[in-house]
Amino acid sequence: MGRILLNINKTDCFIFGEARPGVDYPFQIAKYMTRARREVVSGSKNLGRSGWALLLGLLPQLLLAQTPGARATLGKLAPGLQAVPAAQQPRPLRIRVADGPAFRQWARQHLPAARVAQVGNDARTLTITGLTPTQLVAAPGVEFVDVADRRAHEERYLGNSDLSVNTISAVHARFPDLTGQGLTASVKELPFDPDDIDLKGRVVALGAFAKPYSDHATAMATLLGGAGNSDPLGWGAARAVRLATSDFARLLPDDAAQLTQAGVSVQNHSYGVGIENYYGLESQAYDQQTQLLPQLLHVFSSGNVGSAASPSGTYQGIARFANISGQFKMSKNTLTVGATAPGGQVAALSSRGPAYDGRIKPELVAYGEGGSSEAAALVSGVSILLQQQYRDQHAGTLPPAALVKAVLLNSADDLGTPEVDYLSGFGQADALGAVGTMRAGRFFGGSASQGADQVFRITVPAGQQQLKATLVWSDPAANANAATALVNDLDLELVAVSTGQRWLPWVLSAYPHADSLARPARRRPDHLNNAEQITLTLPAAGTYELHVRGYAVPQGSEAFSVAYEINAPGLTWTYPARPDNLRPGTTANLRWQWSGPPAATARLDYRPVGGSGWRVLNAAVPLADRRITLAVPDTATLAQLRLVSGGSEFVSDTFTVVRLPEVQVGYACPDEALLQWRRIPGVARYQVYQLGHAYLEPLAQTADTSLVLGRAQLSGLYYAVASVMSGRVGQPGLTINYTTQGTACYFRSFLPRQLVDETIRFDATLGTVYHLKSATLERQRPDGTYEAVQTISPVTSTMLAFADQPLAAGRYLYRVRLDNAAGQQFYSNTEEAFLLRAGLTQVYPNPVTAGQPLQLVANTTGVVIVQLSDMLGRFQRETTVDGRINELDTSGLRPGVYLLRVQAEGQARQVVRVVIQ
Repeated sequence: MGRILLNINKTDCFIFGEARPGVDYPFQIAKYMTRARREVVSGSKNLGRSGWALLLGLLPQLLLAQTPGARATLGKLAPGLQAVPAAQQPRPLRIRVADGPAFRQWARQHLPAARVAQVGNDARTLTITGLTPTQLVAAPGVEFVDVADRRAHEERYLGNSDLSVNTISAVHARFPDLTGQGLTASVKELPFDPDDIDLKGRVVALGAFAKPYSDHATAMATLLGGAGNSDPLGWGAARAVRLATSDFARLLPDDAAQLTQAGVSVQNHSYGVGIENYYGLESQAYDQQTQLLPQLLHVFSSGNVGSAASPSGTYQGIARFANISGQFKMSKNTLTVGATAPGGQVAALSSRGPAYDGRIKPELVAYGEGGSSEAAALVSGVSILLQQQYRDQHAGTLPPAALVKAVLLNSADDLGTPEVDYLSGFGQADALGAVGTMRAGRFFGGSASQGADQVFRITVPAGQQQLKATLVWSDPAANANAATALVNDLDLELVAVSTGQRWLPWVLSAYPHADSLARPARRRPDHLNNAEQITLTLPAAGTYELHVRGYAVPQGSEAFSVAYEINAPGLTWTYPARPDNLRPGTTANLRWQWSGPPAATARLDYRPVGGSGWRVLNAAVPLADRRITLAVPDTATLAQLRLVSGGSEFVSDTFTVVRLPEVQVGYACPDEALLQWRRIPGVARYQVYQLGHAYLEPLAQTADTSLVLGRAQLSGLYYAVASVMSGRVGQPGLTINYTTQGTACYFRSFLPRQLVDETIRFDATLGTVYHLKSATLERQRPDGTYEAVQTISPVTSTMLAFADQPLAAGRYLYRVRLDNAAGQQFYSNTEEAFLLRAGLTQVYPNPVTAGQPLQLVANTTGVVIVQLSDMLGRFQRETTVDGRINELDTSGLRPGVYLLRVQAEGQARQVVRVVIQ
């Protein structure tokens, strides 16, 4: 029997290990030391004073490590718990048990101090406080001990939206009815703003939204399903999808019954915790939920720590690999998405794979200028569009999540290292390609059992560039902390019928070294992933077979989905498309899809519609780049682009080049409001929009640059204006709330130029001079009526200046009256001003009620010393002021007459008699 002898005194701590066959004491001791404390290597070692607390914290694990079955028992601990001393371990803990009711009964008898609670409807998953992990792993029936909900954090904010990168805007242009109508997506993090006008009218379960709302969550909801009501950057991937919220304080999946009741078919998770590399209770739970709800797709952001190294696990310490932010993202049946820059390269901040066991993570990348949060939200929106496309073709039935995932992975554009890699997974998400695959029905479904082989045939025409096929299945959940997560192992193989030639999937090296992880993929059997892909460049014409075999299927039969595509040579413009507008004087990224020789080039031409002909912009554009930057001409026109290569020409849709109108408020009166905007050269008509229940709706077209809204139209608050060219309505400009633009009934502002002066002057700013006849400055009389002081007629400018010099010094009230051509009158707010010669002071109100403030007005910029005494000369109080209008405190003064002595800097003393009532 092995033993550990401890010799502890006031300054030192010694460990003596007596070996037992099969037990490596120095190894076991070192395993539980932090990396900075791995000085325990053999025999005995003086740990020093600092070893005291460390050893005492590690003692339970050290003792446990030397008991029979110790290594298996310690395998029940999550990696983060194994490396942290018991005294420092977080609370509460989450455990997985074989029998929930039996464990809870045992805990009541043997662990009365522990607090045990069931997690949701899963009787086998419990949250427990009051015990250490070491105590828990030794308890009967405990299968795994993990840290409960860690603090999740949002992964960056929305920087910029560009739906052309992942061809989402091309889907909108070609399939305008594909909007996510009738489907629901959930955004799990903090609550988004349900009143945001891009989400308006489509938010479900409003009672779940608690303030403060999250800007990050609102941005994610907008990218997923924004209606574009605010401006073109408010467009999301699925503009008609219903949107729900969920709290990421609970890292486990939401309740399945609640998700089903709400109709959620996609849930977006743009958040993370620290880098975690193991298959924990959360990973297990997400895989279990996908088995329970096979049509529900969970989409996770990969994280924004792409240059970091994992602190634990097989890939510990390898920088720029295995840094996915959260073990829940280790789940197999979900989709993890990394971020790319506008040029398509993987962003430096985007977290990379592999997963803890060598699986491909992330599976996809998408554009995210601010990080992987944005990328995940876009892919969530595209997933909704794929679900709608399938539903509309299959009598209202939603596709399995495995099929949506297969279509997304198969249609993705390869990036970086050829085929799959740990940076971009299967590549850059391509919404247009994915929708095309789903619309054309280029997929198969089936079920594989042990040793069974299902065969699907594909006919490839002559002259094709590539054949690609991807197999995906929703795998049963593995045991927590399993060395590898895969349970049911299926194999994909491609066979040429005429020759018998065979091709295997692309597989990466999972060896834990940076050089190995960066190696290109090789063709071989895949026994790690539940997503496998085969590509074949320049396939010969003929019939091919896709074989799906049950290599190792211990848990019954396994349902699967296979998506494929056959790429013919050619070029397809994706941006700009027909609805798109290029803003004059800016730069725009032109985009296309190219299937052809990598070294091919083309000439890029531009022409305004109705112009004299094509103008060459670039004589040699590399087509494989799939993008080029254009300096947009400063004009207003309909235009086209053309790429010419090898005798073939590829012409873009006709798009608009025009500045977006900026709508302003001329006046906002109770019964009428005026919208106005600047005339845009080359534009003859304008379309005005009003925000309806959920979307901008056409209100009126006009050749004018203004529109009067009557009482019936003022119930709507939001308006936007778009240019109309050759009968085509362009994109609207920024949408405004007409009541919050700082313009009331004609007036933007009316203020005294200086509150105290020898001549009272005012400046007034109007929103418009539309239909105005005159503007009059009025002064209030003592009886409350007003008299005209100065009239300006006609009114030709929105900037007005008025002046007045009453006969006596004092405080006066003014307003401006506007008269229009219809005989209506409009009034500004009332403003006060003081007439005082330089250096003089005045007080009001006088008399003043005791306890009420006395206002001291001084026409000076210097310091003023104020003394108050009664009529017998007895001093009452003194203060110093340095403003033009100041308050003097009268509290505590008895009613009577007082003398206020005022000494302004550089001026003679003034004495004012003040009556306090």
